[in-house]
Amino acid sequence: MEHPENDSKYLGLTVNSGVAQPPIVNPYARARVRRKPIPEASELVEGILKGDVTMLSRAVTLIESTAADHYARAQEVIEKCLPHSGNSRRIGLTGVPGAGKSTSIDVFGLHVLREPGARLAVLAIDPSSERTKGSILGDKTRMEKLSLQPNAFIRPSPSAGSLGGVARKTRETIVLCEAAGYNNIFVETVGVGQSETAVHSMVDFFLLIQVAGTGDELQGIKRGIMEMADGIVINKADGDNIPRTQLAQAQFRSALQLFPPAPSGWKPEVLTYSGYFELGIPEVWDMIDRYFAFVKENGYFEQKRRQQARYWMYETIDEQLRSHFYNDPDIAATLLKLDREVETNRRSSFTAARDVLDRYFSSKSL
Repeated sequence: MEHPENDSKYLGLTVNSGVAQPPIVNPYARARVRRKPIPEASELVEGILKGDVTMLSRAVTLIESTAADHYARAQEVIEKCLPHSGNSRRIGLTGVPGAGKSTSIDVFGLHVLREPGARLAVLAIDPSSERTKGSILGDKTRMEKLSLQPNAFIRPSPSAGSLGGVARKTRETIVLCEAAGYNNIFVETVGVGQSETAVHSMVDFFLLIQVAGTGDELQGIKRGIMEMADGIVINKADGDNIPRTQLAQAQFRSALQLFPPAPSGWKPEVLTYSGYFELGIPEVWDMIDRYFAFVKENGYFEQKRRQQARYWMYETIDEQLRSHFYNDPDIAATLLKLDREVETNRRSSFTAARDVLDRYFSSKSL
């Protein structure tokens, strides 16, 4: 482009050509590195038994995969790791959102790792959005101290809208972690209701974390979650909140007297502590130690694990039947047709469900 300012009659005036247009693509950007293919089952098992965290992480990813070709390899890894599992203390932690579960796991984990030879795996079930199906998976950011420990393994997993499926995968992940040498397993629930039942069926000790002064005491007295708890701890017992936590402690102790005795024979205890200021942590862990000594002495520990194995056999059967039903091409086509008929009120939901089930069972009886 010509600039009249550069004419000889305009001495002393010049226009620079300007800065060259930079390239659209960053020349310093590296080419995207492709992920390595998932190793074979034998290689994964060998790495897990050696305590290789990378192999353990890749095996957990394989288990969580929904790809059909990954399922058989994942089951092979689990079967080979199963004889090396069962040698840990499995502890479930639940509580309402904001009760301080992640902060408590951080300080509980540090206390556990002080014991000689202790290793800890933390498995957190993170809720997924019903709209986007995504999860933050940010529990590790709230476990700042524990995430830096070399003997700690923290793995968040998305619920992905299917609590039963992710619970089964969490139980399988427990097997892999135990085979890798982790002798303490923490399972953190999403804290929204149904997840507690699923987690309770895979742990040895179920810890309910409560907070005082939020009007939640009446909710805690209700049956269900209280009956499953082996221990109740009230967080944030510090500063001006101490009287409120002591009042809540007395209320929970009174409520526990109304419930029938637990199958284990153990009487749940109610303690107070502060996760933020790390107060009362040894007392909470002493309670857990007493519980394990109690149930191992009366034989309930092994009995409960046998019951859990039986429970998960039926859960796996239910999941496989559901998966086989919805993945059947004929059923998928039939459901697509019935969807439109139900939406337009040409057929009721109940008759549509009966027809598709009759079609499915009749095809399997041939």
